[in-house]
Amino acid sequence: MSKRAVLEVIALDVEDAVAAQAGGADRLELVTDMAADGLTPSAATVAAVRAAVDIDLRVMLRLADGFAAGDVERLVRVAGQLREAGAEQFVFGFLDPHAGVDLAAVERVAGVLQGCRWTFHRAIDRAADRAALRKQLGDLPGLDTYLTAGAAGGVDEGLPTLLAEAWRRGEQGYEQQLLVGGGLRLEHVPVLLDAGIDGFHIGGAARPGGWDGPVSAEAVAEWRRVLGTP
Repeated sequence: MSKRAVLEVIALDVEDAVAAQAGGADRLELVTDMAADGLTPSAATVAAVRAAVDIDLRVMLRLADGFAAGDVERLVRVAGQLREAGAEQFVFGFLDPHAGVDLAAVERVAGVLQGCRWTFHRAIDRAADRAALRKQLGDLPGLDTYLTAGAAGGVDEGLPTLLAEAWRRGEQGYEQQLLVGGGLRLEHVPVLLDAGIDGFHIGGAARPGGWDGPVSAEAVAEWRRVLGTP
């Protein structure tokens, strides 16, 4: 039997989380303020979502729009509060002013998570050198996933990069799971699956009414059907 592809859905609140789980999502990315491309939710929201669903939950650690770390010590405090609220998995990633990885900030935050699993998010798509970033981050504890479209412009633009990185999986710096998201559409799925990619991330695609509306269990179920349900 083939391995089940991971379907991760962006959730803003309990209503989204419950609908995503009902539709067959494997994991949630919990954020707030999608006008800023997703910021850190409150501890109260984390606790409420954790109480409402039993699928995996990754919580965004990002305090402002953009990819600079900002106040790292505040990030560390917030991470502690979110862990107390029930968060056990996270999403973050920071670049320096030259579009290189801000290794000091990433290491500081990863260190206080004490081995919690985490995703380096789409900051990789804005990095000056993706391969160098992967090499620098390769041994950080807990890092098991890169959320990426392959390019800043989305999956249409980044598909060749995604396929090339998928073919390198298992090499040094490429051990982590590719979680494809950012302009991802159902028609991309067959070629990504054929390349061995087994992680898919949707936000707007789970919301037929746009970001002003909730996650649709039916829309999530359609993605689950296309991805397969072994």
